[in-house]
Amino acid sequence: MTAAAPEPDALDLGLPAEVRDRGLPEEVRIHEVGPRDGLQNESALVPVEVKAEFIARLAGAGLRTVEATSFVHPKWVPQLADAEELAPRLAGLPARHPGLRLPVLVPNERGLDRALAHHATDIAVFASATETFARRNLNRSADEAMAMFRPVVERATGAGVRVRGYLSMCFGDPWEGPVPAEQVIRFGVRLLEMGCTELSLGDTIGVATPGQVTALLDGFGRAGVPVDRLAVHFHDTYGQALSNTLAALRGGVTTVDASAGGLGGCPYAKSATGNLATEDLVWMLHGLGIRTGVDLRALVSTSGWMARQLGRPSPSRTVQALLGDGRD
Repeated sequence: MTAAAPEPDALDLGLPAEVRDRGLPEEVRIHEVGPRDGLQNESALVPVEVKAEFIARLAGAGLRTVEATSFVHPKWVPQLADAEELAPRLAGLPARHPGLRLPVLVPNERGLDRALAHHATDIAVFASATETFARRNLNRSADEAMAMFRPVVERATGAGVRVRGYLSMCFGDPWEGPVPAEQVIRFGVRLLEMGCTELSLGDTIGVATPGQVTALLDGFGRAGVPVDRLAVHFHDTYGQALSNTLAALRGGVTTVDASAGGLGGCPYAKSATGNLATEDLVWMLHGLGIRTGVDLRALVSTSGWMARQLGRPSPSRTVQALLGDGRD
């Protein structure tokens, strides 16, 4: 009896089918946050050599912006306490992958000093659109946090380092409820005015819906902020991350944050579950005929490998579909 031929997978069949939507951008830059935002929420400490290989594999899959780590005090995020050890292991990656950017998060001037000592070319600061989250996450008021970031941004830009501003709780806060768009815009504009080249709008607890996304982008437009200065960062707590991303794309956004394998959340907000999975995002973008530069098969393999390191299946639906249990 002849064994049945194995069923080809979706990619072998030329899926997803590519159908262009003329209302969407032709190309999207994916800001990969798995190694930082993803791993910082793991209960177990991931060995530094695993982190370095994870980042190298992501670069090899075609991602050209990979947020590597955070120079935050180990007391606050012990999962990223090895930033000084990790940075030298990544030094040769940009030469092997032209155009690769490896931003790092810095919380204050001391963090900036550490990042500059390791020749960082891109940093990020992390602000809050709400008072309660600022006090719980940054141990100061939202205005005090802005004052703390100003010298960080000014020093970094003076040194030729690009600065991204993250703004969390842009759509809803687990203590304060809905966040007014004008409040988000006010803090976002302040980050841009102090020198951030890009502003990432975070749906930290995943409560946004597409109408909110459109309204917030429109509000930034009325405030004079060009849409090419904006990025979006969605969590998939209520299954809305892809629909919210599509709304952002229709609004002209061309930079989308995502996390390989859907890793991550937020250690300071228990209602914040995983990030939008990079594989799920790439599947949608490629189906829409939008260029990403990402090799989806290589990316899925990388997330399957990382799932094995963590000892659990990947929550990404695309990884699950292509690898079975999501662990390669």
